[in-house]
Amino acid sequence: MLGYGSQSQLVKRGARQNMSVYDDPRALDGLRSLDSQAIGAIYDKYFSEVYRYVRYRISDDVTAEDIASDVFMRLLEAVQKRQGPQSSLKGWLIATAAHAVNDHLRRQYRRPVEVLSESLPDHGANVHSEVDARERNRMVQSAYAQLTSEQQHVLALRFGQGYSVEETALHLKKNINAVKALQFRALASLQRQIAEVNYE
Repeated sequence: MLGYGSQSQLVKRGARQNMSVYDDPRALDGLRSLDSQAIGAIYDKYFSEVYRYVRYRISDDVTAEDIASDVFMRLLEAVQKRQGPQSSLKGWLIATAAHAVNDHLRRQYRRPVEVLSESLPDHGANVHSEVDARERNRMVQSAYAQLTSEQQHVLALRFGQGYSVEETALHLKKNINAVKALQFRALASLQRQIAEVNYE
């Protein structure tokens, strides 16, 4: 059984833990004053979401990690210029990630680079299935690259981030029907482009 002194210490410890619970308004205040603990808490809370969004749109782990890290550098730069997020930190980060991905894709479009795989296929019985899987993946990535950036953004939010249609509409500042139409057109375009490649 705990004595009075021990119970008091537990209450104090519990109160301190509650103070360290993350919440956006306090984190934004800390961010504006460039408090290192607030910046660390924001990074810990949102890095994986930003990375998942970027990784869904870009097929390279290292580049996706670099872009996700750059988003947080842009956050600090914006805060120092007093242009950072005012209310929705997550929305600001995902929107900035979308811009960073679009910038990267524009640069890649100007100078395409063929990436060679570091791993060699296993020469066992699964060679054909691995080749087929890689070819399907290449076709989907190629078709995805042909979509408009807005269509890519909708698919990344819906399927990469797992946003609902309502959350996607709120994030994009569009009505629900517009998001559904964008998603439908994007998926139809993917299907059409993949079918054209298979037909050839």
